[in-house]
Amino acid sequence: MTSEHQRRGGVAVAALDHMEAWEVNLVLNLRLWCDGPNAQRLARRDYAEAFPDSEADRAWASFERLVCKVLGTAHRPLIRHEVGCNCVGSDECIFVHLIRTASDGHLNDAALIATLLSGPAHAEHIAILAGEVGDTIRRVHREPTTHSPVDPDLVARLH
Repeated sequence: MTSEHQRRGGVAVAALDHMEAWEVNLVLNLRLWCDGPNAQRLARRDYAEAFPDSEADRAWASFERLVCKVLGTAHRPLIRHEVGCNCVGSDECIFVHLIRTASDGHLNDAALIATLLSGPAHAEHIAILAGEVGDTIRRVHREPTTHSPVDPDLVARLH
């Protein structure tokens, strides 16, 4: 990997100790997932401790689908910091911002954010997955989502 890729996606733009707990959890889970099967088991434990087995399995599968979709369709390799690093790189911040935006109910905006990591053909699917993951991880941390109410002037009713 070139040093240009590392600069673009790995430049520190935030710090874990200045983020909300559920956002820190997302960054750490992403880092752990990328470290392989043993580390993935550590990340999955958050879901296992928060939910019954079947729901934990579903939640972890959603997280894995999101990560696989992002990594499999990315413009370039996703750059991350080590698990123990307090820095948050720009790619990691985009990942968190994507999930926050989607789970706040702004799927169109989330799809636009997804294009920073992936191609536009995959953006809507990534945004939907990100919304599921965000809702779940916020439930793990008992953090409310802030879905915006729908403007009635923007909705047409047929029946």
